[in-house]
Amino acid sequence: MNQAPSPERMVKGATRILPFERVALVLQGGGALGAYQAGVYHALHEANIGVDWLCGTSIGAINGAIIAGNPPEKRVERLRDFWETITKPPVRIPSMPWFTDLPWSGNGHARYWTGRISAFSTMLHGAPGFFSPRPLPPVNSAAESPEAVSYYDIAPLKETLARLVDFDLINDESMRFTVLATNVRSGARAYFENREQAIGPAHILASASLPPSFPPTEIDGEYFWDGGVISNSPMQFVVDNRGRHTALVFQVDLWDENGKVPLDIPSANLRALEIHSASRINVSLEEYKRRQKFRMALHRFLDELPEQCRSDPDVQFLSEQARGKVATIVQLKYQSNKFETAGKMFEFSRRAMEEHWQAGYDDTGKALGEPAVFELPDVTEAARIFDVHRGWMD
Repeated sequence: MNQAPSPERMVKGATRILPFERVALVLQGGGALGAYQAGVYHALHEANIGVDWLCGTSIGAINGAIIAGNPPEKRVERLRDFWETITKPPVRIPSMPWFTDLPWSGNGHARYWTGRISAFSTMLHGAPGFFSPRPLPPVNSAAESPEAVSYYDIAPLKETLARLVDFDLINDESMRFTVLATNVRSGARAYFENREQAIGPAHILASASLPPSFPPTEIDGEYFWDGGVISNSPMQFVVDNRGRHTALVFQVDLWDENGKVPLDIPSANLRALEIHSASRINVSLEEYKRRQKFRMALHRFLDELPEQCRSDPDVQFLSEQARGKVATIVQLKYQSNKFETAGKMFEFSRRAMEEHWQAGYDDTGKALGEPAVFELPDVTEAARIFDVHRGWMD
């Protein structure tokens, strides 16, 4: 039976009223590709879809902090500020209009080479407001401290976060906020959440500390790397901790596990990177759907028990476990262009940023144009999964 929207979702002013009790936004890691996530949020904002829970890792944690750390009317503006800041070229490449007129420049060849040049420039000079190269990274000798073990210094990102993010707003818990990191010593996942502790800049830096490019971040005596070292998507955490609420979940991935068999070495490198970085959540979602169906069957079974059995502690425990709620999961996955290489996560050019942002905006528009996305699944379905590029999945 369909459930009415919760009162808190009905009093948010212009926020679109949905039949779901919660809306979650899950943001994967992927460096420069993260502008796709900004485009996704831009489209959600224009559609007046409020987000109750934001969960991210790496660049997803940075985008997430900017969203959660600003009032709704400022979020897109702050995202734009961040992406325009980090895509200002540290070394301006001269305009070469003749480059696109060469005989071999068709079929994306010109864009391929400008992308490679841009990525190489970033590797040499860094990205303004994000990271800068270390003069002498500890390649052949030990550093004095773990904070120096990297090719780049992320001090510029600390300043950018201080300028663009209100951490008091994140910690007022008006939006549930979670970031994923990796404990360097134990190799265990670490989830930092504003419901459990005060979130500060260090938690965002920890989630984005991808080795060996960036150094580990120290928090309370422990060192943390990027959450992508273990899993490049925090979707599993959302599936396991969604709580007892019906939910609409927007899963935003920057790498697609589906692709073609490569025919050259650069394409092979890119394909391997995509497979390694892609979310493996589809397997978990199938298990989630099985668990949901189990809960529904258990709930029906318990309803048939005599009244005198309801007070039994074991029955009460089973009743708690049987309270599963339905969910719709919208999968938004960035689709690589033919001209992109394995260095695309380092292509912090303004042109690439605008392309990624527009792709996220357009894909989200397509998803929001599917009426069933906004319909509460039937209790017998347990969960609906919609892939914007492949339609509904059984």
